[in-house]
Amino acid sequence: MAEAVAVAAVVADANSFFLPSIRPDMDCNGHIRAFFVPIARNIKTAPPTAHRLVCVRDKWKAIQPVIAKAARDAADQTLASLAAELGKSPFHAHRALSAMLGETPKQYTQRLRLDRAAGQLLTTSDAILDIALACGFDSPEVSLRAFRRRYGVTPSAYRRRGIVGGGDARVHAGFSAQIAPCVGLFHLDTRFKKEQKMSRYEIVVKDLPAQPVVLVRRRVPRQEIGPTIGRVLPSVFQFTQAAGIGIDGHPVTRYPEYGPGMVTLETGMRVTKFTGDWTHGDGGSDGSPYREEFPAGPAASTVHTGPYEGLQQAYGAVEQWIAANGHKPAGAPWEVYLNDPGDHPDPKDWKTEIFWPIEER
Repeated sequence: MAEAVAVAAVVADANSFFLPSIRPDMDCNGHIRAFFVPIARNIKTAPPTAHRLVCVRDKWKAIQPVIAKAARDAADQTLASLAAELGKSPFHAHRALSAMLGETPKQYTQRLRLDRAAGQLLTTSDAILDIALACGFDSPEVSLRAFRRRYGVTPSAYRRRGIVGGGDARVHAGFSAQIAPCVGLFHLDTRFKKEQKMSRYEIVVKDLPAQPVVLVRRRVPRQEIGPTIGRVLPSVFQFTQAAGIGIDGHPVTRYPEYGPGMVTLETGMRVTKFTGDWTHGDGGSDGSPYREEFPAGPAASTVHTGPYEGLQQAYGAVEQWIAANGHKPAGAPWEVYLNDPGDHPDPKDWKTEIFWPIEER
């Protein structure tokens, strides 16, 4: 009986999540449809229960104002002040924030201080000591040690190097400030059962320029997409900062291969054109950051507004539109997270733009 319930849950989840399997050794026209029902009989694990997901939604609504406060003024935030904002004891606030953020409140606020200091080093001529104090560090020694741990160089060396390849430091600093507070929260799962309904999407063709990116590739079970993106994006964000690579847009995730049980995803940052030597990583095969360029050309695009769990409906709508309008896919689809969960407490306001490359006519 328990196994039957588990299978039914997997089948229901599978029917609500459909994408073609895109494999490197196949032409894009040879997409293989994944029929989930027969395979689900062999799957023993069910998706998260509605009760647990409701709890995540409630916790997010409580914690989001605290994250927004820390993002606005990390320099003055302590565990005591965050606990007071949350209305909990320091012990319970520490536990709740750590569980949601994937790092302790101290690590979170220090990371925001360092990222803010890095941006000021690139965009102002203020003295390094003044920047450290303004960002909430009590002494230059503490800030120096913390900065070197995060970026691998001293603040003065970081400032001298600037953005590799001559990118716009102010654009980089602006996107860094937007992305940093919630870089680990993209694809946060906040589902309610009642939200499993179809949405209507306006789909257009956009002519995209070539887009340099820095990515990390992972192959994971389908149910681990969200947690994986939440773990990987912070490391890519830190890597680009430490390497002096200019961030030039919101985070992205591409899906080169998508099957009924496993998915290959590439998640990372849009960056300025990088002309320096690249020695880190092995083309993504070793799980290290690597550079790539999303090719120029037309793509079918739509914007999904709402929780990330609804993205499967948007992908399905784009795929059907491509077929209905006589287009042919020309590569793996990808998504860009247009706004920051930290600035939008209600997941219904989260916006994700989807691009599916198509052949030119």
